[in-house]
Amino acid sequence: MKSWLTSALCATALLFALPATAQQFNPAIIFDMGGKFDKSFNQSAYEGAEQFKKETGIAYGEFEITNAAQREQALRNLARRGASVLVAVGFAQASSMEIVAKEFPQTKFVLIDAVVDLPNVQSIIYREHEGSFLVGMLAALASKTGKVGFVGGMDIPLIRKFAKGYEEGVKYVKPDAEVFQNMTGTTPSAWNDPTRGGELAKSQFARGADVVYAAAGGTGVGVYQAAKDSGKFAIGVDSNQNYLHPGTMLTSMIKRVDLAVYETFKAARGGTWKPGLQVIGLKENAVDFALDDYNRKLITAEMEAKVKQAKADIIAGKIKVTDAMAK
Repeated sequence: MKSWLTSALCATALLFALPATAQQFNPAIIFDMGGKFDKSFNQSAYEGAEQFKKETGIAYGEFEITNAAQREQALRNLARRGASVLVAVGFAQASSMEIVAKEFPQTKFVLIDAVVDLPNVQSIIYREHEGSFLVGMLAALASKTGKVGFVGGMDIPLIRKFAKGYEEGVKYVKPDAEVFQNMTGTTPSAWNDPTRGGELAKSQFARGADVVYAAAGGTGVGVYQAAKDSGKFAIGVDSNQNYLHPGTMLTSMIKRVDLAVYETFKAARGGTWKPGLQVIGLKENAVDFALDDYNRKLITAEMEAKVKQAKADIIAGKIKVTDAMAK
């Protein structure tokens, strides 16, 4: 098996190489802004690709987007050089995939967090509002002030979806609770601005919030640090971020992007991959709240029982959580 060649941006072209394997199966993934070590969304996708590599011994191609102009070119170059299945992480890659997937009808494309309706594209959408409802409940149950906060990344409908589910979870426990909400910005840089995230969190703490949920990619790191410095609680997102500041991280809203990437690679290799739309949430174990050794002492048995009952009720349809993106 040959190793991957380094992807590099030259004067006019991106140069990619795909690994040669005995099976000639060449999976690839394109990470969006923030990079594969953002401790959040992209990193979860990276972990899924790494799991596949560890189990199969098959290397995968990768590229990390650092500016919007690279998206279409990265997709095209990886497809041109023989990617068997190509995963694009993030809603912002939708328009580029719609163009490139038409150019390579035999290539399997996968888009996470947006929909492209083409015969060779699989679109994966999450019910983030369901997982956010559960961590909203925990925020309300842990809050002593009855005031909690939300810091989003880029101000887009997807993040409003997180915020709405969170607010409904808070209100389910404490109908009179206050929920402060701020978005970091309106451009992709909002995903990687921990300084601004920390400032927004501090302003919410100053208004009385004692728990803040960040759905902001790498920006969330600043929120968590601000919570630690203020002696308050924070809630992580996408990856299990409880380990970042034990005692500060109340929980994390897990979004199993890792599982989507792993299963996609596995299905494509096994010949069971299918195009079309997948919508996944609590029922599919695709979102949840994180409970582990890092936050076990922060979540009482009573809190855990209430949230698990709500989870079962959501799955059963007894509790309806608003999807802010639904038409």
